[in-house]
Amino acid sequence: VQLQASGGGLVQAGASLRLSCVASGRTSSSYSMAWFRQAPGKVREFVGGINWSGYSTRYAESVKGRFTISRDNAKNILYLQMNNLKPEDTAVYYCAAGGDVHVGGRPSSWGQGTQVTVSS
Repeated sequence: VQLQASGGGLVQAGASLRLSCVASGRTSSSYSMAWFRQAPGKVREFVGGINWSGYSTRYAESVKGRFTISRDNAKNILYLQMNNLKPEDTAVYYCAAGGDVHVGGRPSSWGQGTQVTVSS
């Protein structure tokens, strides 16, 4: 499956952003999907994941209650709604698909990343 992420930008602390990831491929709607992020000098970390049906989600503790992951299988789009953004959320955000990625496992596909910068 091929993934194309978008929606990043520069915002102030407390603002909201919604990231999107368009998936293409014949069976893209059957994949578990997730968002990861990587801040400068840090390892890539799991942010949130969603199973193929959309009924099961999981989040990193650092984003629980602020971020919401969802998907529209009819449009093959994965979303990440980010509210009450903090400077520590600054990172490149990547969408991923395949395997047990919805619970933080290793994906089979990565998107190209979209930069999110939160100023204080």
